[in-house]
Amino acid sequence: MKLAGVFLIFAAGLTAQTSQSAIVSTAQTFFAVAKNDVLKSADKIPDSLWSYRPTPEIRTFAQLFAHIADGQYEFCGPAKGETLNTTIEKTAETKSEIVAALKDAFSYCDAVLAKMTPATAVETVTFFGRPMTRIGIMDFNTAHTMEHYGNLVTYMRLKGIVPPSSEAQK
Repeated sequence: MKLAGVFLIFAAGLTAQTSQSAIVSTAQTFFAVAKNDVLKSADKIPDSLWSYRPTPEIRTFAQLFAHIADGQYEFCGPAKGETLNTTIEKTAETKSEIVAALKDAFSYCDAVLAKMTPATAVETVTFFGRPMTRIGIMDFNTAHTMEHYGNLVTYMRLKGIVPPSSEAQK
């Protein structure tokens, strides 16, 4: 009976540890999907459409990609414990500048997620004046990225471009 009790306690601890590890790996997986959809979208947009905007009041393709790049630092910085103010949307103009900045920004977030442990993931930090877990901030970043990927999908569809997430799976 004692052996069974020890086994149950061990199994419960192992399950809790596995669940905590899954929190970080799940965040990494969802972030990778968002990152890949956005980067593949940037590849699909020809230079001639970089300044396209469906209506005068909203961002161009270029501005959307640059905004997504700025957002990576705005979210992943606090999750790491840094405050970063970037101005990619206001300063980068060409496709090559914006795509390079976007790749760097995604790499920054990849590094933050790679160093995150189950213990640091649930630490609370201040984010936009509110307490939030580090992993919560990272998940919010993924949600923000996917929100703007949705904008990109609409723009692409209006221009007859099939979004990466709708392409046939190989």
